[in-house]
Amino acid sequence: MSAPKGEALLETRIAERAKVPVEDVRDVFAAYGLPLVISPARPRSLRLHRLRLAGERTGNIQPGPFDTTLHFSDDLTAFVASNLRGKSSVLELVTWCLRGTRRKELADRVRGWLRHVDLDATVAGTPMAFRLDLAEGEITSAVVLTGQDPAALAEARSPDPARGITPLFRAFSTESYAEQTAGLMLGRLDLQPILNRYKETGTQTHGWPAYFGALYLPTGADKPLMGEVITDGLPGRLLQVFLDLPAAAALTRVKTVRDVRVAESKARRNEAEAAATERTAAREHLEEELDKAQKLLAGLKPSETSEVSLVDLAHAAMDLAQAVADAQDDWEEADRTFRRARAERQQAAKLLNDVTESATARLLFHGLNPTSCPRCDQAIDDDRHHRERSAHTCAVCAREVTGDDEDPQAVTAEAQARLDATTTAEDDAKTERDQARTEVGRLTNQLKDVQTQLRRAQSAADLPARLAAQEAVLRLEGALSVFPEAEDVPQDETEAKAISILSAAADLLDNDSKAAAAKLFEEINDEITSLATRFGVPSLEAVSIDRAARLQIFPVGSAPEWFNRQAPGAKLRLRIAVAIALLRIGRRNGVSTHPGLLLIDSPKSEEMQSDHAHQLFRELAKVAADSELQVLITTADFDLAHAALPEETIRQTAPGAALW
Repeated sequence: MSAPKGEALLETRIAERAKVPVEDVRDVFAAYGLPLVISPARPRSLRLHRLRLAGERTGNIQPGPFDTTLHFSDDLTAFVASNLRGKSSVLELVTWCLRGTRRKELADRVRGWLRHVDLDATVAGTPMAFRLDLAEGEITSAVVLTGQDPAALAEARSPDPARGITPLFRAFSTESYAEQTAGLMLGRLDLQPILNRYKETGTQTHGWPAYFGALYLPTGADKPLMGEVITDGLPGRLLQVFLDLPAAAALTRVKTVRDVRVAESKARRNEAEAAATERTAAREHLEEELDKAQKLLAGLKPSETSEVSLVDLAHAAMDLAQAVADAQDDWEEADRTFRRARAERQQAAKLLNDVTESATARLLFHGLNPTSCPRCDQAIDDDRHHRERSAHTCAVCAREVTGDDEDPQAVTAEAQARLDATTTAEDDAKTERDQARTEVGRLTNQLKDVQTQLRRAQSAADLPARLAAQEAVLRLEGALSVFPEAEDVPQDETEAKAISILSAAADLLDNDSKAAAAKLFEEINDEITSLATRFGVPSLEAVSIDRAARLQIFPVGSAPEWFNRQAPGAKLRLRIAVAIALLRIGRRNGVSTHPGLLLIDSPKSEEMQSDHAHQLFRELAKVAADSELQVLITTADFDLAHAALPEETIRQTAPGAALW
């Protein structure tokens, strides 16, 4: 965030709060790809022009070939048709083109009719033509074209360099189209993937399909206020699509990185403490055994003997004791080898998971995995490798990793081969370790046998007992001499400093966002209350929405209620009221960054009385005309549409006939 005149820069404020030099703040933010200068979001305009649907319909209603073109108004467009006549499918097909992935509401039967779907739109000022060819409901070929203006793209279905029509990408499957569309729309609309903490030490990324929930309002029965997913704080992130709240996006990223670092630090410390506790217990056991052996030896009187058999047995015992020690060393080396093999197998499994889920991991798969800088030989720690996976920055130079993910299957196959190889190596190492353990047991039993013979060889028993005690003392003293002392778990000062800086940054950004949002949300709450009342939400005194998109309802004379406790009809009216209020107040305060497109399917079907439906439709038409907002709405109520909406906004078919 660029500081106003006279106000300290964000990096300076963070440094003062964390009590560190500014350079440390810059290093931490650069290491995780976090911004220290937060610029306002670029305009995210999204405007639809034309939808063409071609194919062959089966069934009882107007069977046969069809080729229908629908044009969208600049403000509100109402699709009016009887139920099950294609009006909702228009919204679903627009969604498939723009979101890249279809929703479950698009029936397989409807998709099976289609052969061509063409959508013309302007995305962030760039004319685009989405061209999909389908067979049996799946994409067989798709291309997104761009040109000088929407009119030039209207009839184009393939690149035409002579007319300035060029492809932005091509796809030859449903999956490929979804992946490439998501990347295209995120980039064009200046949106960052939504990063959330996952299972304490991991992260989970939500892309463009999650953001699309801010455009296509959920139905009345759905639980989220915005979008399709209620977990991971996604509704609050979608709120940022409506309002460019200062530092809101950066705050979420900083909090996620901070929380993951804290969880990782705690996990490493717990692991180190557990290992230290185990070593302490093992050493204490050896010390107890040595104390017992020394006391036994002290209680035995020295005894002299000249019998050769006793000397031979004593030598044999010493030799076997040495053999046991050597075998123990071999077992410990085999155990270390097994642990390394297991770690390599675990790394290979994680690598397979990474390249399966992440294009960045596949791009780096064949690259070097250096342990130190090639110039200065400074070691590259685990944190840099983690950031390479989670933040997509190179572990050596910290730059963003980019490139073409051309052959993901081959990379995945090679990663699987590595996993297979390391699994075999782990199994072999385990076998060798088990064999070494067996050898230790065998030699130990032999030593016990020789010691028993020594004790029985002298009737007085003092000599063999003393020899055994001496051997036990020597053995235990040797074991203790090489056993490491338990050490206190050291504090990782670098990690602690990074966490302190990230925590200070999260606190500052949170305070900045709260301060900027306080007055704005007062206006939004008043507007939501006014609109929801006019839309027929009963006995409503006030509402309160926060930055996490949690909406609380205050009925007249009743206890407060949360949004998710409302009836389906009230939920839909509140959603629409929230969307309109956010757009109106955001534009009034100059912080609206919504793409300007809303899709609402059959609002009157959600238990809405006619007068409330009239008010809702008129309000949508008014806000669309006044706010540069394009609204697509559907209804089966012909009378309502003509009574509440301007005629030029209505796209209808005869009652009972198909819309396309």
